[in-house]
Amino acid sequence: MLPRPHRANSASAQVRFLPPRHTVWLTAPGSNVDEESGVFVRQPIAILDSGVGGLTVVKEVMRQLPRERIVYFGDTGRAPYGPRPADEVIRFTREIVDFLARFDPKLIVVACNTATAYALEAVRPLVKAPVVGVIRPGARAAVRRTVTGTVGVIGTEGTIRSGAYERVLKSLSPRIEVVSLACPTFVPIVERGEFRSPETYRIVAETLKPLRRAPIDTLILGCTHYPFLADAISAAMGPDIALISSAEETARDISAMLQETDRLSGLPDVPVHQFYCSGDSDLFRTIARQWLREQTAGVPIVWQVPCIRQTSG
Repeated sequence: MLPRPHRANSASAQVRFLPPRHTVWLTAPGSNVDEESGVFVRQPIAILDSGVGGLTVVKEVMRQLPRERIVYFGDTGRAPYGPRPADEVIRFTREIVDFLARFDPKLIVVACNTATAYALEAVRPLVKAPVVGVIRPGARAAVRRTVTGTVGVIGTEGTIRSGAYERVLKSLSPRIEVVSLACPTFVPIVERGEFRSPETYRIVAETLKPLRRAPIDTLILGCTHYPFLADAISAAMGPDIALISSAEETARDISAMLQETDRLSGLPDVPVHQFYCSGDSDLFRTIARQWLREQTAGVPIVWQVPCIRQTSG
C-alpha cells in the first residue's frame, strides 16, 4: 500500500503560488521565444486537475501527440473538488490557470470534470490561449457508442449535482435517457494510490449497485480519476456495459484544434515535460510514474513540486 497523502483540509486556507523555477528548453527556431534569455522554447499544452486524475488525459495526449510538451498541475493538496461549493472550485481553478499562464501555453485543458462543470466559462476570459474541458468529448463518445439510448454517468458529487453531463448529452441527442450516480469515495481511493486492492473492488461494487438495476448499456466515467479504477468498475458492471473515458476523445479534440490552427509541434526533438502538484510530491510521483510508464520511457521529466504553500487563513 502506498503512503497516504498529506491533506490541506481547511476550506478557508489561503494559498500562495510560488514562481516556477526558470528553466529553458532549447528547441529549433519557430517556437516561442523566452523573454529573459532570447532563446526559442516549445510552447506547452497545459493540463490541470484536482489531483492525479488528469494524468489519464496526459497519457492520451502523450500517446497521440508525442511531440507536444506538457505542463501539468495536480491540486493534490486540496483534492477532492467534488464536495466543494461551486465558488470555491471556481476560485481554485482560476488560481491554477493564472499559474499555468506563466508558461505561455498554446492550449489549456481543464481535465477535472467538476472544474469543467463549474469553472470552464469563468476562466476562459482570463487567458489568451484556448481553454477546453472534458465533459463534451466524453458525452459525444457515449452518444456514438450507446445502442439502447440509455447512458449512465458516474462522477463526483459536484459534477452530478451540476447536471452538466445530462445537459450536454441531451443537447447532442434529445432522446438519450441519462441515469446519474455520485461516487464520492472513488477520488480519495485514487489519490491514495489504492487502485487494485480487494477493499477497493468491494467499495466500487457496493457503490455501483444502483446502476446494476438500471437499463444502461454505456457508462461515462465522469471523472478523470475513474479510469484508474476501470478494472474494478468493469468487474462490478459486467462485460456488457461499455465504459467511456473522456481522455481519448479529449486528446483527439486537442489534436484537431491544434491542426486547424497550424499549431501542432513539428519539432523532431523529444519534449521535456513538467509536473507540479500542491500536496504529497512523493506519492504524486509514484502514481504518475506507474500510470505513465509506457509514455515516459526515455522521455525527460521535470518534477517541480510543490509550488503551492498553504498558509492559515
